[in-house]
Amino acid sequence: MKIKLFILTLLLFCSSLAFAQVKFTASADRTTIGTGEIFEITFSINANGERFAPPAFAGFQVVAGPNVSNSVSMINGVTSVSMAYGYDLMATKEGEFTIGPATIMAGGRPYSTTPIKIRVVKGSAGSGNGPQGNSRQQQQQQQQFNAPDESNIQRGRVRDISKSLFLRTSVDKSTVYLGQQIVMNLRLYTRVSIVNGEPEKIPDLNSFYSQDIKNNNPNAQWRTEVLNGVRYNVTDIKKTILFPQHEGNITIEPAIMNFVIRQQAASSSGDPFDAFFGGYEDVKYRVKGTPVVIHVKPLPLAGKPVDFSGAVGKFNISASLDKNEIKANDAINYQLKVSGTGNLKLLKPISPNFPPDFEKYDPKVTDTIVENESGSSGSRRYTYLLIPRHQGDYTIDPVKFSYFNPATGKYVTLTTRAFPVKVAKGTGDNSNVTAFSSAGKQDVKVLSNDIRYIKTENELNEVGSDFYDSGLYYFLLILGPLGFAGALVYGKWRDKNNADVVGTKSRKAGRVAAKHLAVAKQRLAANDNKAFYEDLFRGLYGYLSDKLNIPYADLNREKIGDELKARSLDESLINEMLDTLDMCEMARYAPVSGITGQQVFDKAQTMINNIESKI
Repeated sequence: MKIKLFILTLLLFCSSLAFAQVKFTASADRTTIGTGEIFEITFSINANGERFAPPAFAGFQVVAGPNVSNSVSMINGVTSVSMAYGYDLMATKEGEFTIGPATIMAGGRPYSTTPIKIRVVKGSAGSGNGPQGNSRQQQQQQQQFNAPDESNIQRGRVRDISKSLFLRTSVDKSTVYLGQQIVMNLRLYTRVSIVNGEPEKIPDLNSFYSQDIKNNNPNAQWRTEVLNGVRYNVTDIKKTILFPQHEGNITIEPAIMNFVIRQQAASSSGDPFDAFFGGYEDVKYRVKGTPVVIHVKPLPLAGKPVDFSGAVGKFNISASLDKNEIKANDAINYQLKVSGTGNLKLLKPISPNFPPDFEKYDPKVTDTIVENESGSSGSRRYTYLLIPRHQGDYTIDPVKFSYFNPATGKYVTLTTRAFPVKVAKGTGDNSNVTAFSSAGKQDVKVLSNDIRYIKTENELNEVGSDFYDSGLYYFLLILGPLGFAGALVYGKWRDKNNADVVGTKSRKAGRVAAKHLAVAKQRLAANDNKAFYEDLFRGLYGYLSDKLNIPYADLNREKIGDELKARSLDESLINEMLDTLDMCEMARYAPVSGITGQQVFDKAQTMINNIESKI
């Protein structure tokens, strides 16, 4: 029986180790594709990762990405996190390519994926692509070559195809400032009948941050345009918004496409009647566009604000607060909205100056941005969740936002308005209440009803036999100065000890946390789950603030992990503490399943005891 229990325990231990392993993998929806086709590659990790670094994607153009997704689940009290980074890639040339490993940090250790081999064939990859790949390729071909105006098609045999079929790359501005947006348009001009076409090379645009302008119409929009006195059928192959990332001259390499055109077959006899009544032939033709040079000027140093963070365009900023009067420990939402035209997606995070007694969380960023032929425009919203911890009158300072206007060549600084916030005493906060006690009160007692009588008995004692002039008398007489000296020494020791504020807070952190946990236990007994998780979260955060000597307002998940690691705590204990904080934070706004409140409470007590024993 004992052997069976030992084997079962060993199997459970091994299975738990297997589940605890961090896995970082790469996968592609297809490994054989055609040139010009789009496929997806995904990098997944079953842990909370950071500092993700993708591979170079040599031989492919990044169409979209990274598309980041997160997943958090809790089963039997065990919290698991998974993340995924997805990219849409387009093959630009034939051959065998290897997508190198991506890297990421998880739990303080680096991880990397295994390389993936992709085979790129000419044109469509056939049935191996799957229905999704075929439909995508067909849609691209339809968009490019859907029935142009037949009146502009040359009849007979074309001698110089280059004059009847060519690509042109146009930009709305060739001289810009650093970060100023440019609209690039790749156009196809034709006077011949096109049977098929596929891209061979699309410009890399490595020196730009690029954003494609989406076209919801699957069919190409052909139009007629006169160029140098000749009428052509013209369609837009690709429209892109570019933001230069460095100053100097940047060359946009020419695009290359392969076409199959249909023209009248040549007559073998040279008879014009044979040529007129003869058949047609399909001819392959390779078209290469012309390069475009963009002159990028640096931003001027004169008049550059100190808080300038790289915004280029024309913007407005506004701020709003959902409530001006709240109770302590209640949440409010502070919102900043930046709107206008320019490099909105490249804006760096804004850091408002909130009062120190306000607990703040990372902002939620919401983009409402439209890309069209006029450029990139719209708005970006930063929503901050704030929790005042103490009552009082506070002010949220104005926020300054600076940008460079390329139309005027000058810097502009905008300022939001300030917001007064009146915080009343919270229902669960009794730190400012003065308590009075009636323990010292007594009823008046009647000791006697009359004057006491003079004693007539002689009860005199010898000198030394009474308390006066006895050994106890002199001992108590000396005890006073000794007690005073001891109190003086103790006072100096206490002042010296209390001068170390950090050490004092650290020593008392456990006792303060025990008080918060006692209140949380009362909430749990009353089935008040929301108040229980709030008190438990406040107790853990307050304990870590005192123990690690980090101001409450500056405390966050990353600082807690770094400080605990610096004190050589076990990785499992650190992760357990961070997971418990995350769970308490989520439970304040949504129900928690898979674990009881009592289990969470016992878990918090155990973690505090473990930290107290090691720090």
